[in-house]
Amino acid sequence: MPAQACCKKGACSKVANKKQIVPNRVKSGKTSVGGVAPPPEPAEADGTRALDRYDVAILRELQAEARLSNTELAARIGLSAAPTWRRVKWLEEQGYITGYRAEIDRRKIGLGVLAFVRVDAERHNAQATQALEAAIRELPEVVACHYISGTGTFELHVMATDLDAFSRWAMQTLFKLPHVKDLQTSFSLGEVKAGAALPLSHLLRVR
Repeated sequence: MPAQACCKKGACSKVANKKQIVPNRVKSGKTSVGGVAPPPEPAEADGTRALDRYDVAILRELQAEARLSNTELAARIGLSAAPTWRRVKWLEEQGYITGYRAEIDRRKIGLGVLAFVRVDAERHNAQATQALEAAIRELPEVVACHYISGTGTFELHVMATDLDAFSRWAMQTLFKLPHVKDLQTSFSLGEVKAGAALPLSHLLRVR
């Protein structure tokens, strides 16, 4: 007897044409809770993508407490440990996180003076400016240096133990740098805010 003879009328054709219904979360190969897809992970071929709220949360938490364990960080941002670790590595590889360091109280180690020095450089040519830049980078007393608008070429943030030490350093070191024409110095009388975390709220605005 032919195989189709055992089927009721029309039953075989219905079975043959019936499509198997597979939930989207199974078809995509990802698991999810309550039908909500998990957050995207940094897996694009070129390594680039826009930051999402989990990335921003990681940056916020690590700025506040860089010694967080991966487990604690994952708990704070609401992800499991593995995707959190991958995101942190991606943020490091893409240059969003450039390093981890301890914040030291300068007064505790005897650096009682913070000076803001505006350096007016001789602007003969690009090579002269680059030579001065390179010399400034080698000075451990200079903790920050910026190109500035207005009077002067650079503004240096300089640490010293006291005013006498700063004066000696300025005369013996700073004035002897190549292409320095003039200096203008101001001193901090007290810190209102220093070493604060970078603002991140703009990263979450709707574009």
